[in-house]
Amino acid sequence: MNQPNVGGKQIQVQLDEKVGQGIYANLAIISNSGSEFILDFTRMLPGMPKAHVQARIILTPQHAKGLLQALEGNIKKFEDRFGEIQTPSAKNESKNFGFQSGGDPE
Repeated sequence: MNQPNVGGKQIQVQLDEKVGQGIYANLAIISNSGSEFILDFTRMLPGMPKAHVQARIILTPQHAKGLLQALEGNIKKFEDRFGEIQTPSAKNESKNFGFQSGGDPE
């Protein structure tokens, strides 16, 4: 794992084995309040009536914007190297899968 620079200082990030295995999510529900953004990552499976939240990440507005910028930069690097990422068209995309912007958190 690379060691990020924070405020000009290099920090060590530890990743334990269980967290390092990651989780799979194919649906993210994003909601916000006046002071935080909440990202709920879920996994929808065909034939299953419910999606359970696999992970919830709570961010400050500043960190949410930083995450957006980091994702945009990484997607650009990926597409420069491997080509454009194709996303399903709106009419072909199942309305049960993807990323959704919600309202206020529960």
